[in-house]
Amino acid sequence: MATIKDVAKLAGVSTTTVSHVINKTRFVSEDTTKIVWQAVGELNYSPSAVARSLKVNTTKSIGMIITTSEAPYFAEIVLAVEEYCYQKGYSLFLCNTQNQSEKIQNHLDMLVKKRVDGILVMCSEYTDNSFSLFNGTNVPMVVMDWGPNDGQSDRIQDHSFDGGYMATQYLIENGHRDIAIITGDLFKTISKARFDGFVKAMTDAGLLIRDEWICENDFEPEAGYESMNNLLKQEKLPTAVVCACDVVALGAISAITEKGLSVPQDISIIGYDNIHNSRFYAPPLTTIHQSKTRLGQMALDLLLERIEHNEQSHEPKVLEFYPELVVRSSVRNLNQ
Repeated sequence: MATIKDVAKLAGVSTTTVSHVINKTRFVSEDTTKIVWQAVGELNYSPSAVARSLKVNTTKSIGMIITTSEAPYFAEIVLAVEEYCYQKGYSLFLCNTQNQSEKIQNHLDMLVKKRVDGILVMCSEYTDNSFSLFNGTNVPMVVMDWGPNDGQSDRIQDHSFDGGYMATQYLIENGHRDIAIITGDLFKTISKARFDGFVKAMTDAGLLIRDEWICENDFEPEAGYESMNNLLKQEKLPTAVVCACDVVALGAISAITEKGLSVPQDISIIGYDNIHNSRFYAPPLTTIHQSKTRLGQMALDLLLERIEHNEQSHEPKVLEFYPELVVRSSVRNLNQ
């Protein structure tokens, strides 16, 4: 394997000159630069990434810590971040934590050892000591949190209350009065905000909120399937269901069709998040859109800004997003 000394010998220059040409750390004449690159090509020389990172104090790599990349919503955020990293000339190290403090610590230690330039943290929830682990790392970092936090972390303001209200209001505008909801765990900030939006829309319209039609579960398709089956056992059925997210809506649609009923002819369904696959559901899902691409790019831009200024301490920022209604085919208009 060729070394930098071999390149210097073939080009007839010093190893220092070769280093300056490769790393672009000092002006070298055009003729000399051309000779050096010819020697690099002839010898198939590949400089050590570690050695180069030590010289220029950057590895052009980013670490990303998330709860899980299995959930479609987070998978799309990861895809957006990875693509944006590529455009910016960075590599991405992805770390899943499953919300375990030990994993968070191990991933942080690994990323620091790999000398990543910065770390982007975007977990769906945090343990009591997660923030202290992140705050104890001397690497530029963006820690995004969807809920009230310790005042030191960055915050995502996605206006989930407005999204929950918007979803329910759309059903009401389409003539629905008997509306159920399959919500996520209500101790979670996002779930509670979307649920509160549902309650406000129902209350504003003077509609009855039935306790037996409030199904609290998690954000998995199994939750939608199980909760919808419980609703279908009741004597009186809702004409429409607001779902915590699109994958919950998928589970609900499966339960409805298994019972020989139809969406939206018998029961209308509206989701939340507008994941990529929701347009291919049967029927295509009406849902509330949140831009995963914009979220990923804004978070990465914030991190790159902190890397550029070598900021370990910083004022927390708020990234603000507004929900949008996406109308497809899963809601029936009862006014017609």
